[in-house]
Amino acid sequence: MRTRAASSKPTIRDVAAEAGVSIATVSRALNGRAPIASETAKKVQAAVQALGFRANRTGRELRAGTSRTVGVLVPSLANPVFAESVAGIQDAAREAGWSVLIASSAYEAERENQAIEHLLSHRVGGLVLTVADADRSATLDGLDREGMPYVLVYNQPDRADRSSATIDNIAAGRDATRALIAAGRTRLAMVAGRFAASDRSKQRYRGFGEALAEAGLSQVALIELGFDAPEVDGPTRRLLTGPDRPTGLFCSTDLLALRVMALLREAGLRVPDDVAIVGFDGIPVGRLTAPSLATIAQPSHEMGRRAFLHLLARIEGAAPERILLPYELRPGGSLPPGR
Repeated sequence: MRTRAASSKPTIRDVAAEAGVSIATVSRALNGRAPIASETAKKVQAAVQALGFRANRTGRELRAGTSRTVGVLVPSLANPVFAESVAGIQDAAREAGWSVLIASSAYEAERENQAIEHLLSHRVGGLVLTVADADRSATLDGLDREGMPYVLVYNQPDRADRSSATIDNIAAGRDATRALIAAGRTRLAMVAGRFAASDRSKQRYRGFGEALAEAGLSQVALIELGFDAPEVDGPTRRLLTGPDRPTGLFCSTDLLALRVMALLREAGLRVPDDVAIVGFDGIPVGRLTAPSLATIAQPSHEMGRRAFLHLLARIEGAAPERILLPYELRPGGSLPPGR
């Protein structure tokens, strides 16, 4: 049997650990609104009694009239990385007997706020969100004031009072850039999604800069493009394909990397011989290109699943938690082997 500090109140997470089951299973057992094996229910009840756990009834009463539905907001479902995280949320929600209502913001702050208001109008029990700027969001400030439980996914806020499930974007950006440097590329640039629409993009750029400083290199350029329909203007095209072009590019998403690869191919340049590229996300289509795309692969499905499970814990009164999941640098033909 686990032990806890005498002064701390038991949480749903403690009950799950004591019973040897998932948080979602504990939630189903306590709510009694989804089928559960009698033996499992007995384990949960025994853990509740042993720990003296008391569900957060006050929070439930304040949210009277809410449904067993979680609201989900992502920037775009056209990007497979977000679709994969939504699938993780849906799988975990189905297991827990919840349903999912999905909205997208198209990377626009105004639409982001409208979408969240729309989700709240459906009396959702909690929210899983990806927002433009998790540390400076008036919308999140409003949710905090109202006591609406939410968990951020992909966002990596500095604020400890905002729950999140993500990877370390700064470290990942640093590792991607180190890989380009290890491949012998010293003229490096970054193609980033617009910072105003994505704090993740800014964090990956920070990692890019840290790796350059570590190697004593200066960046050739920072190029900010739109996410869903990146338009490449004449000066940017010349920068990427002209005689003084970078020899290595770090792109803040795989979709941007694939767009740049197409642009280079149209200009008669070869990847990776002329320009090496590392993307970010690990979407499956990156393996199917020629050459295949080297990328930072995120565990998007698991990220969504963990975000939902933590949301259940938040609804039951658990403290905010920052969940950092592992990532990997997935090799591909767009990046030569390190020297």
